Amino acid sequence: MIDVATLSVIRRWALREHLSLREIARRTGLSRNTIKKYLRAGEAEPRYAKRVGISKLDPFAEKLSGWLKTETGKSRKQRRTVKQMHADLAALGYDGSYNRVAAFARVWLAKRQEAERTTGRGTFVPLTFGVGEAFQFDWSEDWAVIGGERTKLQVAHTKLSHSRAFIVRAYLLQTHEMLFDAHNHAFRVLGGVPRRGIYDNMKTAVDKVRRGKERDVNARFGAMVSHFLFEAEFCNPASGWEKGQVEKNVRDARHRLWQPVPAFATLAALNDWLEARCTALWREIDHGKLPGTVADVWAQERALLMPLPRPFDGFVEHTKRVSPTCLVTFERVRYSVPASYANRPVSLRVYAERIVVAAEGQLLCEHRRLIDRRHDTIGHTVYDWRHYLAVLQRKPGALRNGAPFVELPAAFRQLQAALLKQPGGDREMVEVLALVLHHDEQAVLTAVELALEAGVPTKMHVLNVLHRLLDSKAAPPPVTAPQALRLVLEPLANVKRYDDLRASERKVRHAP
Repeated sequence: MIDVATLSVIRRWALREHLSLREIARRTGLSRNTIKKYLRAGEAEPRYAKRVGISKLDPFAEKLSGWLKTETGKSRKQRRTVKQMHADLAALGYDGSYNRVAAFARVWLAKRQEAERTTGRGTFVPLTFGVGEAFQFDWSEDWAVIGGERTKLQVAHTKLSHSRAFIVRAYLLQTHEMLFDAHNHAFRVLGGVPRRGIYDNMKTAVDKVRRGKERDVNARFGAMVSHFLFEAEFCNPASGWEKGQVEKNVRDARHRLWQPVPAFATLAALNDWLEARCTALWREIDHGKLPGTVADVWAQERALLMPLPRPFDGFVEHTKRVSPTCLVTFERVRYSVPASYANRPVSLRVYAERIVVAAEGQLLCEHRRLIDRRHDTIGHTVYDWRHYLAVLQRKPGALRNGAPFVELPAAFRQLQAALLKQPGGDREMVEVLALVLHHDEQAVLTAVELALEAGVPTKMHVLNVLHRLLDSKAAPPPVTAPQALRLVLEPLANVKRYDDLRASERKVRHAP
């Protein structure tokens, strides 16, 4: 095999100086057939036969090709990564490197794209963002085990476009109040607000997509944007690459956070773990385009973010009518309202984690929000027994079997059990419960506990103890009495004294 320099000399002698093959063979020591072969090919450099090497992956190539073909037929959420395939091959006996498996997958994908004539598709222009310029937001669906039950979650992803710092938060629904809550937490963790926000055309933000970039923005979403003072931009329909960073974050999060499926007792515990895990990943992931990790670049970007205002009051308001049983219904869950508003309209303000009832310019009550997506149950009822005290004043008998009073504190239930054994005990117990309308509930509860400890479960004793607590007076010292009284001076019978009293009485009667 000749080298490039020799081939260059041969071509120059033959094509420029027109030497014969005999003369070129004499000068180079090569055979005339070899010289003819290179001159006939017309190549300026010699071509070498491709080296065929033996790889540790060769016995598994057919298996890996089958896996790659199977995975391309699945949805993006269900596909295995090349790293997972490498682990599966290792379980089958492959002891080669991950890089060799990744190279095989790249070549296989390129051949597949060429076969399907799709090589020209998926070509994009790389984007760059200034410090504090923009963030990207998107939703995804993932699974977790919450309270022992496998639950589908709606996951909010927020990512800074410059530093690539990201935060993930999970919800049960993808509604307005969840969107507002996700932004409140995202800006809190990221340390400020960028100048622009990039979204797709989600229904919680866009009421109608018009020509070009024109959008009819939802009024409540617009209020949030105005509160945080950033500019909202929306991608073209079916153009997810316009917010490719957060799209990639959705894909990467499935392997970093959701595999294996996390299990937590409550959704709040899961979100606490997600926040801690995301901030830890900032320190582990290299930025890629700038020196240092994501955390290093974020520390520089944070100083140029807009200062964080107070959290946005992100509720969705509904008008409801209170039922005669003092309940309002929302999403198949019933919540109690103070009895004075029965059969009247109220405003229901729905937050991500709570329900607030308001009327006539004042807040009436607040409940922890329950979300029940099952339709094979009759729904739940959330009571607050305090809301029914006004009804008890007129109907004390309802205390015995009233559903709201099942949730009374333990001390109140013990006192009720003792009082209901006595005549008029219903009325006394109602009067004790009514004390919480005028005094601190904890003070009333303490008075009841002290009365039970003293063995005097009565209304009067509870009132006595409560007034001493409110007046900050100590309880009187206990009276120590002997077990039995002993007579010191025994009285003597004196009949004469009785006769003298009768004689005196007769004199008074017959006096003139």
